[in-house]
Amino acid sequence: MNLKLTDVVVAAVCGILTALAFPKIGFPFLVWISLIPLFFLTSRRTAKSSFLIGLIAGTFFYGVLLYWIPSVPAHYGHLSTILSLLIYLLLIVFLALAWAIFWAILARIRTSYPGAAYFIAPFLWVALEYILTFVFTGFPWGILGLSQYKNLSFIQMTSVTGVCGVSFVLVLFQSLFVFSIKTMKRWPFALAIILMVAVHLGGFLSLKKMAETPDSFKASVIQGNVSSDIYWNEVSTQDILKLFEEHVELSRQSSEQGARLIIWPEFSVPLCFGCEDALYQSFKRILCQFARDSQSTLLLGTNESTGPPGQRLYHNTALCLAPDLTMSTYYKMHLVPFGEYTPYKKIFGFIEKVTHAIGEITPGREHVLHRFDSLKFGSPICYEIIFPDLVRRFAKKGADFLVTITNDGWYGNTSAPYQHFANAVFRAVENRRFLLRAATTGISGIIDPYGRILAQSRIDTKTFLTGTVTPSKKLTFYSRFGDLFSVLGLTLSAIAFILALFKRRT
Repeated sequence: MNLKLTDVVVAAVCGILTALAFPKIGFPFLVWISLIPLFFLTSRRTAKSSFLIGLIAGTFFYGVLLYWIPSVPAHYGHLSTILSLLIYLLLIVFLALAWAIFWAILARIRTSYPGAAYFIAPFLWVALEYILTFVFTGFPWGILGLSQYKNLSFIQMTSVTGVCGVSFVLVLFQSLFVFSIKTMKRWPFALAIILMVAVHLGGFLSLKKMAETPDSFKASVIQGNVSSDIYWNEVSTQDILKLFEEHVELSRQSSEQGARLIIWPEFSVPLCFGCEDALYQSFKRILCQFARDSQSTLLLGTNESTGPPGQRLYHNTALCLAPDLTMSTYYKMHLVPFGEYTPYKKIFGFIEKVTHAIGEITPGREHVLHRFDSLKFGSPICYEIIFPDLVRRFAKKGADFLVTITNDGWYGNTSAPYQHFANAVFRAVENRRFLLRAATTGISGIIDPYGRILAQSRIDTKTFLTGTVTPSKKLTFYSRFGDLFSVLGLTLSAIAFILALFKRRT
């Protein structure tokens, strides 16, 4: 089980190279080769040694990918630097367990089925990525396929498989390359190349130019560039009014350009339509007047509450205000752990005692669809866009297009907003829906059903983007059936592992 220094260095380099494939740095070709040394390194190792090698590689991968995390609890939660780094280290080691388990299980399968293990590898990888979507509230941030969000021909397959299908091809390409080298046979890698070419060719042929239809309309996303350093209870009423007026002015300009749906970001201005406070009610009257006069539908990020007095429940809300002043609300369902609530309070309750930055938000329970004229749309909020199954349920329920509002200002000009934006591209392709993204400080954008970024804002700029949206009612295979491909990977991996254990014992 003892590892040499060269083993540690190779594992670390592989993890780092894989992370560099992701935006903002974005060298996507690296993820086509970064796992190859690990396949060679673990090919004659025990499961325990392979586990350790995978843990090292995974820790460096997530360490580089998520380098922006420690600054958030330190700056906004006022935690000490040491405690912030400790939380960060615990998170990346926890996530790295997926890599460690992958290489350990693969080593165990290889002892019983040396050749078949290389074909099982991509199924096993997809299975573990799928598990990361759910375990400990879920955090599927490092899905390999996300690095390919600009490779439009490649990612069209996600309308069938979801983003994990892209990961599957990436891992299969590398595992069969190693298998061909070790067995001195050409056919395994030739098979991988044929599959890769077929996927790219099929994706290229499926790309279509979006023709406008009678239902097409213009929409705008507003980016007010409001700093996350603002604490609303410490801001003067005059400054809040100024920010509000700036957003209204951007909305007025977008309306003059023909936008009939105008989207504000999450928490760009303090809004609460259900609150009795005079300032909130004033904002509500102004927005109702604007919607009626401009005949525009507004989607706004607000904080709404439910429940009787004294037992109020607060919700992160996407509120849709129609020109006839009818309203609908979607309450964010998948909250940010340790940001909007504290999960597993019996274990982590102590964290609330050292920081006041954790909210007490109550999650919603329903995929509510808003109405725009005769159309319907879903509005996953911020963090929710990284969960493929959650987003596809809006489409399955009848959403003709998708909108997401977010506040990535917490992370400044780090890689986080770029990585977050890449997720939105995949949600559009998976469901073949236009997706509009309004971000407080950026990146805002308009994405077509094939992943083309039709408009994209710069970070830390005050602006708005306007584009034509064409709705769709057709359901993709993924929208209809969800993560069947990932479940298949989980099933086949489990069967292979059980058979490997059984063969070893007998």
